[in-house]
Amino acid sequence: MILWMNTEEMALGELLERLRTVTQGIDEIMQLDSSPLRAADITPDLKKQFAFLSGGRGDNGSPIIVFPEFPALGEITDGEFHNVLTYLTSVPSLSSTGVGFILVIDRRQDRWAAVKGTLLRIAGSFPGNLQLVLILRPTTLLQRTLSDILFKFNKDEFKMKVPVIMLSSITELHSYIDRSQLTHELGGTQEYCHEKWISHRTAIEGFALMVKKTAQTLQSFGTELAETELPNEIQATTILLSIHTNKKDKMKEDLLVALGQGSRLLESINEPVVRDPDHNMNQDELENLATVQRLLSQLDETERAFDEFWVRHQTKLEQCLQLRHFEHNYREVRALLDQVSEKLATFSEVGISPAHADHILCELTTYEERVCEVLNRVSSLACEGDELIQNSHYAEDSIQPKCSELRAINEDVSSNLSAKKDHLLKAIELHHCLERASKWVDDGIYLLASQPVDKCQSHEGAELALKELERYLDNSGQNQLTDLSTIWRDYEAVLNQQFRDQVEKVFQKQSSMQEMFDKRRVSLKKLAAKQTRPVQPVAPRPEAFIKSPLSSPAHRAQQDKRCSDTDSGNNCEKGNGQLQNGDSNSRHASLSEEEENLAVLRRHVMNELLETERAYVEELLCVLQGYASEMDNAAMAHLIPAPLQNKKEVLFGNMSEIYHFHERTFLRELEQYTDCPELVGRCFLERMTDLQIYEKYCHNKPRSESLWRQCSDCAFFQECQKKLEHKLGLDSYLLKPVQRITKYQLLLKEMLKYSKSCEGANDLQEALTAILGILKAVNDSMHLIAITGYEGNMSELGKLLMQGSFSVWTEHKKGHAKVKDLARFKPMQRHLFLHEKALLFCKRREENGEGYEKAPSYSFKQSLNMTAVGITENAKGDNKKFEIWCNSRDEVYIVQAQTAEVKTTWVNEIRKVLTTQLEACRASQQRAPDQVSQSPPGSSLSPLKSGKESLKRGEEKKAEPCNPDANSSSSPKPTGKDEAVTSPTSDRAAVAKKRFTLQGFSNLKVQKGSPTSPDHKTKRQSDPTPFGFKDAGPPPLHLSRARWFSTPSLLQTKWRGTLCWAHCFTAINLKSIAFFSFCFAVTHRHTAFRLN
Repeated sequence: MILWMNTEEMALGELLERLRTVTQGIDEIMQLDSSPLRAADITPDLKKQFAFLSGGRGDNGSPIIVFPEFPALGEITDGEFHNVLTYLTSVPSLSSTGVGFILVIDRRQDRWAAVKGTLLRIAGSFPGNLQLVLILRPTTLLQRTLSDILFKFNKDEFKMKVPVIMLSSITELHSYIDRSQLTHELGGTQEYCHEKWISHRTAIEGFALMVKKTAQTLQSFGTELAETELPNEIQATTILLSIHTNKKDKMKEDLLVALGQGSRLLESINEPVVRDPDHNMNQDELENLATVQRLLSQLDETERAFDEFWVRHQTKLEQCLQLRHFEHNYREVRALLDQVSEKLATFSEVGISPAHADHILCELTTYEERVCEVLNRVSSLACEGDELIQNSHYAEDSIQPKCSELRAINEDVSSNLSAKKDHLLKAIELHHCLERASKWVDDGIYLLASQPVDKCQSHEGAELALKELERYLDNSGQNQLTDLSTIWRDYEAVLNQQFRDQVEKVFQKQSSMQEMFDKRRVSLKKLAAKQTRPVQPVAPRPEAFIKSPLSSPAHRAQQDKRCSDTDSGNNCEKGNGQLQNGDSNSRHASLSEEEENLAVLRRHVMNELLETERAYVEELLCVLQGYASEMDNAAMAHLIPAPLQNKKEVLFGNMSEIYHFHERTFLRELEQYTDCPELVGRCFLERMTDLQIYEKYCHNKPRSESLWRQCSDCAFFQECQKKLEHKLGLDSYLLKPVQRITKYQLLLKEMLKYSKSCEGANDLQEALTAILGILKAVNDSMHLIAITGYEGNMSELGKLLMQGSFSVWTEHKKGHAKVKDLARFKPMQRHLFLHEKALLFCKRREENGEGYEKAPSYSFKQSLNMTAVGITENAKGDNKKFEIWCNSRDEVYIVQAQTAEVKTTWVNEIRKVLTTQLEACRASQQRAPDQVSQSPPGSSLSPLKSGKESLKRGEEKKAEPCNPDANSSSSPKPTGKDEAVTSPTSDRAAVAKKRFTLQGFSNLKVQKGSPTSPDHKTKRQSDPTPFGFKDAGPPPLHLSRARWFSTPSLLQTKWRGTLCWAHCFTAINLKSIAFFSFCFAVTHRHTAFRLN
């Protein structure tokens, strides 16, 4: 840079020196020091031509000034006379004027007075040196004589120091001056044009002044350029370069104008020579030519010097601009590199899970593209700096360190990026190792929990279980973690405290699982090594099974339970056999180990419940702060579209209420059950009312979804998502509450699966049922609000119990609506809504829209009052069909469900509705028919009375200990005929249609403790009770004994009445059947009614 500045200073010094030389040369040419007059200033005086320079020279080179005949000389003022002489004496070169001038005064036509006056003026005002004065005296005799006489007398008066010679003729003049130096008027041969001389002199002087002015301007401009400080900003440098360039262009224009003018002047001076090559220029013309050529030469040298200086100055400005651009780009790149470094520093996490680590790596990979762009820009800028240095930039000392710094930072960022990727890949590798190990441990724990203890008691079962464990351990492969020291050594770089805790947790979990495996293997090896006595299974006799209810599966289950409650050392004499002490101890050890495994699984489920609950609360808070609160932010108001304004309650529903409940109450209460996860059902039961706030949220979800779809692409949501750095949109987070309430029932199912023998199993079951009820209520209500065309008030129909889609056939036996045959082949697709007081038939319409907008709509078709409805369980021989009828079967609806399980659920629910209405009716009508009270002694004729007695006996039996013999003796023995009819080996039994209605059963009482209730483990193909619901009470003794028989094998008849009671009493003799049928007919006649 110093060298460059020295070069520029040398160029500036050379330019200024050249300009000073030009200025001095012009001053010499113009003789401005001695005569500042110019031809343009005295042009009128010069045109009078009372004196002129002819261009001639004397023998010694003295310039000749001619005073031609000018009668009006007296009119010329002294000033004009003095100016003209002063100017004429300044025209010749200094070397010529130093010799002296020769004056030729032509007064041949004047008088002596004119001669005398001219001499006196010359003597008084001639500014130059005189060498000789030649006077052509008057030619007339008188004037010539006077001139000779008076000149001698007045010679001293003229005070001239040079000779003054009076000449009588031109011939005498020629003896002093050569004719070639004299004009034609003086008898010479020299060509002279006074006007042309004035024109040349004016042009030469103008050109000289132009050159001088140009030189002075260049000198000033050069000094200005040299003294200008280089700006530090790009814009200022650009403006300065533009200004200087414009000034330079103006200087160049002036130079070109001066050069053009000088060239034209030179051509004008050379015109005579061009016109006549033999033409000889006089001395003045030669001097003029030399002057113009000298000026042009100086002007050319000045232009070259200025161009050289400008090139250096322009290069300096351009390099300054390049430097400013380089520095600007350097600052930008440094800022980008700082941002990249800061961003890369944020990738220091190793993740808390494989998915989290993969997500971080994905973000780093995505950001790597941005980093590469920055690094490419850094490399380009460094290369640009090198190029500037190669082009001899004046700021090389400033550019070189910056280029080195950029390359160093580039390498650091590149290595840092590679290190981050390697760091994350190493962490992902360890995460996947932990994930595989954790999954392997979980699978192992599930394997231990899935091995049934009872099957492992045998030799073969123990061996199979042992082989299964051995095979699982042998196939561990890379799933099993090595020792901790190896992990600490191999993954030291990525292990922070949280990661270490995670590794230790998985390793401890693996150690616990291996310990459990070891214990199980030891137990199984003992069981496999033990020689157990084979037991020959003996099938029970059918007659024994029929004769005694003690042979029922429910009774056997009770016996097994009672035997298992006794001490393990005692024998259960009336159970399923005897167990030795060693077998009992082994079984207890296995049960203890299994319970330990289940405890581990319960803790896992509890941990998942708490972790997901915390994440759920955080997500809700993030949505409320990042979206809902921003809708009230004035700074974001301009981004909110019109459809979204004042719609926060529609978009978010009661999410704030849900968040506060979970954050302040539910999460804290769940954390209290960390050490006893099997009791967490109590927490759900206590807060079940609060959890119903999800119904309000789900009801609002369609409106929220519709609003979201209208405004999903608006800038407000995009800006909020950008601030939160969410990968997913708001709609995904608005779905979180719906997903959460569904997640609870899955977690409760898992917890219940591993807590069946624990204290809180009942609470877990109740909590699961309640959660499923909430989900069902939400789902049902979502469908219910989609019904259109119903003119009544649905709130008067009571609670919605069930809803679902079915295929429906109709049978109308009366009137114009009889379409029985046609309906059998063309079923209608109907959606049924079962309420407490009515059953609605609707037609499902096609679904439109997307997401929550893609919800079905239902057109109302028909409704049935539940007080006029009856059902038949099995219809048309299809286990998926049942009948709903009313008006004494004038209207029959054959309903086909999608599965048999759905059909059973609906039939049971309808039963409950009808039974509830029956009990309500019985409560209002507390009267008993008189006919029923007149029954024969010792016979159970009244179902009501028998039911009461049976209930009383059932309560007495509950207080007594289990006595199989007593129960067996109290069982009646059927006759041979009855035995043949009710044989369980009969394969010709037909399934009777079971009907249920409110008519004819007002005297029957519901009681608990029936052997057919779910508390007994018996499996029945159909329900033999008159009511067919779970809470039915025990009928009379002879009825309770009949319930133990298989209903399909008992039924041989196919009645179609209000209800076929005969299949309930097939084990009773024919007389009893006939008598009971009579009693029932009487009861039916006196107590039949309809609830309308």
